[in-house]
Amino acid sequence: MVTNIELPNANSVVMIVDDTPENLALLSDTLSESGYRILVATDGVSALEQIQYLKPDIILLDVMMPGIDGYEACKRLKTEPKTAAIPVLFMTAMSELDDLLRGFGEGAVDYLVKPVRPPEVLARVEAQLNQARTIQRAENALNNGSYSALAITASGNITWLPAAGSRWLCEFLQLPALPENIKIGSLLPTPLLEWVKTQFANPENAEYSAFESIKCGVQFSLKLTPCHDLQEYLLLLEKRSGEWNLDSVKNSLGLTFREAEILMWISRGKTNKEVGLILGGSPRTVNKHLEHIFEKLGVVTRAAAVSVAMQRTSNLNSM
Repeated sequence: MVTNIELPNANSVVMIVDDTPENLALLSDTLSESGYRILVATDGVSALEQIQYLKPDIILLDVMMPGIDGYEACKRLKTEPKTAAIPVLFMTAMSELDDLLRGFGEGAVDYLVKPVRPPEVLARVEAQLNQARTIQRAENALNNGSYSALAITASGNITWLPAAGSRWLCEFLQLPALPENIKIGSLLPTPLLEWVKTQFANPENAEYSAFESIKCGVQFSLKLTPCHDLQEYLLLLEKRSGEWNLDSVKNSLGLTFREAEILMWISRGKTNKEVGLILGGSPRTVNKHLEHIFEKLGVVTRAAAVSVAMQRTSNLNSM
């Protein structure tokens, strides 16, 4: 009876890029025996071409190769959003500090000194894959949850922008795709950048106020919190749907049904005149209802009333 033994790394793909057959053979044997699936390329150009069709989980990249060298190949990988997150380990016989620092500057996460030692290769690959998986889990949670995040400096430069953060910015800016000038290293879009500047205007301010904006019935909110690195800040992003359950709004906030209707249309950017036309009343009547809404919710502005409604009502996302 044949027993199928599942290797521990059977789902991980390692790309080896090296122009020396002996190195390729040693690394391929070492990694495949430990359960990794292997991709092989003998130069930077063919490696970049392969990655367009099958993305590896980690790349072992030789520095000195014909055509484009390892530095240039790594640079191209890190400037492409689809491959920027792949960990790259340089392989080099060079031991000069400047050479090693250049590799890290191009985006490598670690390096292996040639001639490579198989146990060290396995240990470094496993360590970097574990770290990459942890980061991927965090990004998956953001991509599939109601919250997202991005990181910035105190001047508003973006230092981390996961896919969920990009989608939030697209919807906030009401654009089908994020402009090319909004990326890691660039400044936040103007409305958010101005808000960030006001938060840092007073150095003694220990607490940051929330950013709230309502567009087409959708509430966008943003909170600022310091990271462990005092030079970086995390922006927690949230979007709440504008689909309202009017009975839920009415009951949870103590409003009449007509007041709940008016508040819903106000959240969708309608003026008093437009709300009056929709509901068959006059702007004056709508304004009178708004006064009652403000009093019941303890607010003084339309935006504040909508914000309170969205925050207090648990069933706003259901029809």
